[in-house]
Amino acid sequence: MDIGLPNLNGIEAARQIRRFSPTSKIIFLSQDNSLEVVQGALSAGGLAYVQKAHAGSELLPAIDSVLRGSQFVSDSIKGFHFLHSPGVSAPHNHEVLFYSDEEVFLERFTHCIAAALRAGYAAIANVTKSHRDSLIQRLKAAGVDLNRSIQEGTFIPLDAAETFSKTMVDGLPDPARFLRLTNGLLEAVGKKVTAGRSRIVLCGEGVGILWGEGKTDAAMRIEQLCNVLTKSADVSILCAYPLSSFHGEEDGYQFQNICAEHSAVCSQ
Repeated sequence: MDIGLPNLNGIEAARQIRRFSPTSKIIFLSQDNSLEVVQGALSAGGLAYVQKAHAGSELLPAIDSVLRGSQFVSDSIKGFHFLHSPGVSAPHNHEVLFYSDEEVFLERFTHCIAAALRAGYAAIANVTKSHRDSLIQRLKAAGVDLNRSIQEGTFIPLDAAETFSKTMVDGLPDPARFLRLTNGLLEAVGKKVTAGRSRIVLCGEGVGILWGEGKTDAAMRIEQLCNVLTKSADVSILCAYPLSSFHGEEDGYQFQNICAEHSAVCSQ
């Protein structure tokens, strides 16, 4: 569905389609990237919004997402993901990023964490040591007063390897240990934010590391435990996997299983 149509605009057309065919799955494909238009298209019943400039790489992932019942929005729509609008709750938000290179990974994590801290929310980053150092540098370069956020406890940078060591038993995450550790972190950081700004953004690449090491069962169990977290806490979770970890038909099936555990999918 396009936004600009000759007689009836795409948003109104989508409303009428959903009225007469409620099970139809609508994908918007438009050059317009304004947040107002995107929100209007999704509110009218669209399950995905793809910017035309990125259709070559994003249209197929968008189709895959809507067929699973998940939402997809082009990553180029800045400010939409996670913090759709400051102060508006988005429960059970668990997104996944499949990234093509380190630049995409760092840019997306930097954007999400910076947006959270600027909105008065809290943020946790569970990444490798090298990515943690790069992320901190980028956040400071973006004008985020990171030293203050760390000192006040509204931003916690974690080492993924150290986090794993506290939760894994026989190569798999122990549910009790994982939930106890994560809920403890969420509770601690949640006490540091301004009243009425309880949302916490958790960005992690631990699942991607496990997947790259061939520990697919461990990664899937963590994804399932993250879904448990989103139902009990006001937390938005962003997971990241390198696209280079997926090859061939079997990996395509596993790719779909990962997507099925998330509320939105982005491939860039």
